[in-house]
Amino acid sequence: MLAVTGAEALYADMGHFGRRPISRAWMFLVFPACVLSYLGQGALILADPANVSSPFFLLVPDWGRLPMVLLATAATVIASQAVITGAYSVASQAARLGYLPRLRITHTSESAMGQIYVPWINWLLMVSVLTLVFAFRSSTALAFAFGMAVTGTITITTLLFFYVARAKWGTPMWLIGIGATALMSVDLLFVAANLTKFVHGAWLPLLIGLVAFTIMTTWQRGRAIVTEERTEHEGSLHEFIEELRSGKARARHVPGTAVFLNRGKQTVPLAMRANVDHNHVRHEHVVILSLETEPVPRVPENRRIDVDDLGYADDGIIHVTARFGYMETPDVPRALSMLDPAMTEGALHLDQASYFLSKIELQRGKAPTMAPWRKRLFIATSYITADAAEHFGLPRNQTVIMGSRIEV
Repeated sequence: MLAVTGAEALYADMGHFGRRPISRAWMFLVFPACVLSYLGQGALILADPANVSSPFFLLVPDWGRLPMVLLATAATVIASQAVITGAYSVASQAARLGYLPRLRITHTSESAMGQIYVPWINWLLMVSVLTLVFAFRSSTALAFAFGMAVTGTITITTLLFFYVARAKWGTPMWLIGIGATALMSVDLLFVAANLTKFVHGAWLPLLIGLVAFTIMTTWQRGRAIVTEERTEHEGSLHEFIEELRSGKARARHVPGTAVFLNRGKQTVPLAMRANVDHNHVRHEHVVILSLETEPVPRVPENRRIDVDDLGYADDGIIHVTARFGYMETPDVPRALSMLDPAMTEGALHLDQASYFLSKIELQRGKAPTMAPWRKRLFIATSYITADAAEHFGLPRNQTVIMGSRIEV
């Protein structure tokens, strides 16, 4: 396996930020440098097979070896930023798609939504890197892992490209077959070559990929099960309001304002249903609040709030949608303070309001929804979910957490 050159490291870093236009200067500088470096290393090995231990550095004259080590170190530091920011982006998008729990994410740029910092991923990367350094101890030992990671990534990217070409673009199967046969033949040859070094380090990226795939698919499956169960427990919000109006759901009115955070206005917040079913009370003013994050740095104040009376303008129950930009920290009390009393069926006393959160306690059930070990993994993964009260800026002394137990 050829060593990673400084030019290659810079090229990898540039490739991660592919959303930005790549200038011709970079293409005419970095790509030729990589090609010349690889050809030179290959020629050096052919001339003397003993140089296979470190062809990149042995290609440099003795007087330039130390400066080259310093340059390669600097290039590695630059390239590592691509790995770090890439891990942040993948984790953030996976959480949005439902493949990871909600993580605490800090946005560091007002012009680029993808420029973020994820503390949990940062610490995970640090522990992983230290583990690899102490386990492999040399870059030569990591070379086989690097080769499998690169060829595996290329193969997966090729497969995904042809999947998108067929599913999204409707490309004819005969054309996909020709292209896939040509490209996959080359890709699989590289993968097969690296598999011969499986026990020498090529197993590492395969293990990392398998673990990540298992965790993400387990969370996605478990989340679907919990969502289905939760929807059944919550029930229709429209029907619940009708039950309150008709007296079928007996609940004594108490003074004050209650704010229930919910995913939308189709179902009843679990905390609200529990308050009515078990405590037999409902507040004079009830706000069911849903939060949305838009792909802009900040949402103008005139677009911050939408109010829906849910069909009745005299029952004191409203639904509020609060929109925030990705650079903004959701501040629920401040957003609610912008509400016009004419739209909320009376003034809301937010300084004394109670904020209700629905907390779900997960436990393993007997239903064959997932394998027992996947159920344990799903429950363990749920513990890294960011604290909801802190995330939404709720005052601690006015926040009530009401739990519900769901089996997976």
